[in-house]
Amino acid sequence: MSTIQPIVTANPNGAASQPNGHAVHRTRPLRIAQLAPLYERIPPELYGGTERVVSYLTEELVRRGHEVTLFASGDSQTSARLMPGFPRSLRLAGLAQMGPPLHLPMLTELYESGDRYDIIHSHVDYWSFPFARLFATPTVSTMHGRLDVEALRPIYDRFRDMALVSISDAQRAPLPEMNWIGTVYHGLPSDLLDFNPSPGKYLAFLGRISPEKRTDLAIDVALRAGIPFKIAAKVDAVDREYFETLIKPRLSPPDVEYIGEIGEHEKSEFLGNALALLFTIDWPEPFGLAMIESLACGTPVIARPCGSVPEILRNGKTGFIASSVEELVAATKQVDRISRADCRAEFEARFTVDRMAEQYEALYLRAGATQGQHITP
Repeated sequence: MSTIQPIVTANPNGAASQPNGHAVHRTRPLRIAQLAPLYERIPPELYGGTERVVSYLTEELVRRGHEVTLFASGDSQTSARLMPGFPRSLRLAGLAQMGPPLHLPMLTELYESGDRYDIIHSHVDYWSFPFARLFATPTVSTMHGRLDVEALRPIYDRFRDMALVSISDAQRAPLPEMNWIGTVYHGLPSDLLDFNPSPGKYLAFLGRISPEKRTDLAIDVALRAGIPFKIAAKVDAVDREYFETLIKPRLSPPDVEYIGEIGEHEKSEFLGNALALLFTIDWPEPFGLAMIESLACGTPVIARPCGSVPEILRNGKTGFIASSVEELVAATKQVDRISRADCRAEFEARFTVDRMAEQYEALYLRAGATQGQHITP
C-alpha cells in the first residue's frame, strides 16, 4: 500500500493559512484517478453539471501539484493525463441509451491498473461499486444524482461499505445507513463568472427543461409577476413531450422567451443581467449548480424548498425560499432588497473550486485510513 501523508502549505510569512486565517492541511502530491461519466465530454460543451464539476476539480487538483489521470470520453479537454473510455461523448455519438454497458471497458481498464494510484475518485454512481470491492486501491464515490429510487435499493443494500460523498446533506436522506464519509458542496473557479452589481429587468431559468424542474411553474410565476422571463435550457429526448405540450405553447417573446442551451462563456451575461434566477424545482435536488452560478454573478435566487435548496441559499440574504406560486410571486416583488454583493460574497465563502478541492483532499486521506492505508500525521 502507498503512504498518504498530509502536509502543511505555508504562506510567504511562514504561517499556514486560508483567507480566513485558519490553518490549512494539504496532502502531499497524490496519484489520483478521476473516473467521469462518458455521456458528455469533460468539460461539456453545453449542459452537463456533473461533467463540469469533474473538470473543475480535476484542473484544480493538477494545479495543486497532484498527479491526476482522468478517465473520460476521448474528446475531453484537460491538463491531466487523459485515458479515453470511449472515442467521444456518448450523447454526441448518439449512444446515450447504451451508457451503462459502454462504461464497462473503462471501469475494467482503470481497476486493473488500480495499483498505479493512491486513490480512485468515482463520479459514475454505483457502477464502480463491484470493482471497488475487488481491488485494494481505495475508492471514493461522489453521488451526483437522486437517491430515492426504490428499485435501486438492493444495489445500495449490497454495497453499504462503499465510501460515499454526498453533494448536500439532504441528498443522503433516502439512504442514511450508507457509509457517508463527508459532504462536499460543488465549487466553481472564482474567475469563471463575472459579478454584476446592477440588477437586470428579467427573470432567468437555467439548466434543463423537465417536469421535475417545473419550468411551467416558473412561467406561471413570471407571468403573474409581470416580469419578462428568459429560459436558457436544454430539452432531453425524454422531456420532449413535456416541452411540446406545456412549455412551447406558452412561449411569447418578450414576455416568455426560450433561448435554448447556452455555453459557459454566455452565462455571465445571461445570469448577471437577470433580476433573479427562478429555481422552481419539484424534486429532491441533490445540489443545484445553477444556484451557485447565479450567486457568483451577484444574482439572487428565488427557489422552492426542495432537496438541497435550504442548505445552499440563505433565505432573505441570498434570495428567497417559497413554496406556492403566490409566495414565489411575492418574492419577486421583494428581490431588490437582496444585496448582490452579499450574493457574490456567499459564493466566494462557500462555493469556490479551491474550497471543494481542499475538502476532497481531506476525504481522500479519510478513505485511505478506513481502507487500511498507512497515514502519517
